[in-house]
Amino acid sequence: MALRFTTEHDELRRTVRSFLAHHSPESEVRRVMATDGGYDPALWSRLADLGLLGLAVPEELGGSGYGWTEVAIVLEEAGRALLCAPYFSTVVLAIGALLNSDDGQAQKEHLPAIAAGARTATLAITGDAGAWDEPSIEVSAVRGNGHWRLDGHAAHVVDGATADLLLVAARTADGPSLFAVDGDSPGITRRPAPTLDLTRKQARLELAGAPAELVGAPGAGWEAVARTLDLGAVGLAAEQVGGAARALEMAVDYAMVRHQFGRPIGSFQAVKHLCADMLVEVESARSAAYHAIWAADHDPEELPVAASLAKAYCSDAFTFVAGQNIQVHGGVGFTWEHPAHLYIKRAKTDQLLLGDALHHRRLLARRIGLS
Repeated sequence: MALRFTTEHDELRRTVRSFLAHHSPESEVRRVMATDGGYDPALWSRLADLGLLGLAVPEELGGSGYGWTEVAIVLEEAGRALLCAPYFSTVVLAIGALLNSDDGQAQKEHLPAIAAGARTATLAITGDAGAWDEPSIEVSAVRGNGHWRLDGHAAHVVDGATADLLLVAARTADGPSLFAVDGDSPGITRRPAPTLDLTRKQARLELAGAPAELVGAPGAGWEAVARTLDLGAVGLAAEQVGGAARALEMAVDYAMVRHQFGRPIGSFQAVKHLCADMLVEVESARSAAYHAIWAADHDPEELPVAASLAKAYCSDAFTFVAGQNIQVHGGVGFTWEHPAHLYIKRAKTDQLLLGDALHHRRLLARRIGLS
């Protein structure tokens, strides 16, 4: 089956693109990415007012009751604009983990506030190795006097320094489990991590007896996390398509206005071939991402395969297109003043986030029975 966008989907895309063009232009991206928090709370409130935070949240829990297709449309537009906001961490990772946990009480407790924009959230999984798999969990949980406490650390936590709610994967006697931790709880130290991409903040969490609430059944946490990682891979793929498409547009626009030897550089065969190669990568990435988006809403059994395929291809495609965009621009593309460098930095960071292309090709091979 193919993903087909409705007129409502098209209107959502137009609305989000117009909103981001007005409220998150390049100048605003540069301003916000230089702040410690990495996002503008006023803009976050506007996203909530538009209903964009609760798209995948059921109506009875304060959301709109739509699906991941609508979320992916927003992510694709956010990728085009390099939106500085905890949208991916909150809407995809945190909401996805809560929905996949099948814990009705936890969903009632946390989802309404998240959908309303009152709280941001994120998911903490991996340790220093950043392998994004079960063996990489470096947080442990013990229960005493009726309460859970977490010890250990988590690294590469997207928006981990500012999230109001932390969903942490931890080891227990029953197996890996998922826990909800208030960001301001005692026993938590949050250190912003230096990153190549300043538009997407990351942090390292140190937990020393941090109080936590179990989400889902004991020992069932990894099943929820694994499904959420697949959704995260799809969300990143959608973002990467948006970023790659914008980088292609920048390259083509520049090739049409930059003149050498009395003619636009876009008329030279070498530049034509370069732009054509970029177009092939963008459209191929779009096909892979859209299939994965369709699977997220319509075919749960196909999702793991589609997600790894999309993440692997879109990661390399975005990196290629963003790099070629700089080549088309020449020397000016390497300067701080030009936005081209912002896209290559986002591309390189997203290439590694949730596992690089090689990691997902290995997953794909295992998922289709080749290894």
